[in-house]
Amino acid sequence: MAATFQGLGAAAALSLSGSFDPNRLHLPCRRSLSVTRLSFVVRLEERIVSGSNLPPRRAQQLVSKAVATKADAASASTASKPGHELLLFEALREGLEEEMDRDPQVCVMGEDVGHYGGSYKVTKGLADKFGDLRVLDTPIAENAFTGMGIGAAMTGLRPVVEGMNMGFLLLAFNQISNNCGMLHYTSGGQFKIPIVIRGPGGVGRQLGAEHSQRLESYFQSIPGIQMVACSTPYNAKGLMKAAIRSENPVILFEHVLLYNLKERIPDEEYVLNLEEAEMVRPGEHITILTYSRMRYHVMQAAKTLVNKGYDPEVIDIRSLKPFDLYTIGNSVKKTHRVLIVEECMRTGGIGASLTAAITENFHDYLDAPIMCLSSQDVPTPYAGTLENWTVVQPAQIVTAVEQLCQ
Repeated sequence: MAATFQGLGAAAALSLSGSFDPNRLHLPCRRSLSVTRLSFVVRLEERIVSGSNLPPRRAQQLVSKAVATKADAASASTASKPGHELLLFEALREGLEEEMDRDPQVCVMGEDVGHYGGSYKVTKGLADKFGDLRVLDTPIAENAFTGMGIGAAMTGLRPVVEGMNMGFLLLAFNQISNNCGMLHYTSGGQFKIPIVIRGPGGVGRQLGAEHSQRLESYFQSIPGIQMVACSTPYNAKGLMKAAIRSENPVILFEHVLLYNLKERIPDEEYVLNLEEAEMVRPGEHITILTYSRMRYHVMQAAKTLVNKGYDPEVIDIRSLKPFDLYTIGNSVKKTHRVLIVEECMRTGGIGASLTAAITENFHDYLDAPIMCLSSQDVPTPYAGTLENWTVVQPAQIVTAVEQLCQ
């Protein structure tokens, strides 16, 4: 088996040098049911500016984390700098393509990722450019191709494994847990597992219970695995590139409703840190911690909160494992109140783990109990009105902030 993967790596390298023609190899694949793709385009909202009618700020000013400040400045200034506009799924593709150009060991595998271009077109055009060995269409067998990707990573390749839907990766939970997360340890450090596992998830628009799952709570307890969640085209590309370069296994969570977000990103290369949060909106009165799609529900609620005289600080935690407790801690020491907004399930979700971490490390700085708004602990209904009831809405965020700040 190891010889097979070493041969695959050698063939991939030869395909770049021109001495091997991967187009001669045609691998059979079964076209699966295509998921309905979203057609709307949403532009990222402008930063909310605090009004003059806000309550007085605290005299004590904390030095914010340098990286969080830089990330905040970068996201605010991208509109004025030269760059190019991309949808989020295009930003993911651009990051992946750049890494495949840079490193011949990077390869992609999954269902319909080849000439079909993936269900959400993240890999569109890559098979024509890099060939069928580096962009490998697989049968509908998540446990098989995820295990194959882990084996490939053990022998020196850097596979990017796409789950057509994150819920389907439950079929590969054994491979992700017992192999992907533990082989570096159980081999005494002899093997590294530089693999990226990525794909769409979250509550979409009437995709039904099995296609609306949030697996962050499932994977967070696995030792040896990092987890990140993208929310903008800018951080989607930067996190994709960072995940591919990491020597650790990384799960990249993408939200099905964010693929068509549009943003201007820099022309020059950039790579984000996998373990750092992003300061979305500095504030003084309350810290709101969120990630993925809920970032936009929070920012929508922030407009109302500013009009009501509140000054919320919004942080996209981005790194779901490990948490950036430096950035989060600085914010808690400044605002003394915390609201967590997530789409994950309430029982055992990211919010529960984050609440425990903040309580353990920053309890003395809190002036009110931590409040967590999460999705309902029920399978996501198909009916649109019921689906909305299971997910946190902006009005709930406004009410929670008012209660915490009383």
